Amino acid sequence: MVEKEENEISIVIYGLGGQGVVKASRILTLAFSFQNKYVISFPSFGTEREGSPVEAYCRISDEKIYSRNQISDADYAIVFDKKLLNIKKIIAKKIFLNDNSKECKKDIICFNASDLALKILNREIVNTAMVAFFCKETNLISYENLIKAIKDSFSAENFDKNLKIVNEIYNKK
Repeated sequence: MVEKEENEISIVIYGLGGQGVVKASRILTLAFSFQNKYVISFPSFGTEREGSPVEAYCRISDEKIYSRNQISDADYAIVFDKKLLNIKKIIAKKIFLNDNSKECKKDIICFNASDLALKILNREIVNTAMVAFFCKETNLISYENLIKAIKDSFSAENFDKNLKIVNEIYNKK
């Protein structure tokens, strides 16, 4: 079975239960679908409890996607908790890590999503911050399609808070 099609973008999101990993994968794939891409996303759980490791897989392509298997060698990995780097073998061409460290390793881009989520949501749910940071850094998804996907994914009250997170990220120099 083919792991990845030639023109496919693969993204794996790693986090802990309660951080919004599954919602992040849905927001990403919805935003890509607004750009006329074929998409598929699916989660992988161990023990379904808050704080347990969670993974979500996203495949994006210009053509229909037939592969439904887990992604072991992704184009991108979005990691919500740096502790997962010590317990998971994360293989990706580029890794986006929620971390406040000023010194990240090669091929790892750090962003402090936790502080931003705490400031705006009063909770460390970093899904929107990490997705917005990923979108801004890669330019794979337009700002407009990201906002549209977030609006379709949250209640009106939560949309306003998540919009504030996105705008803070996009307005940073």
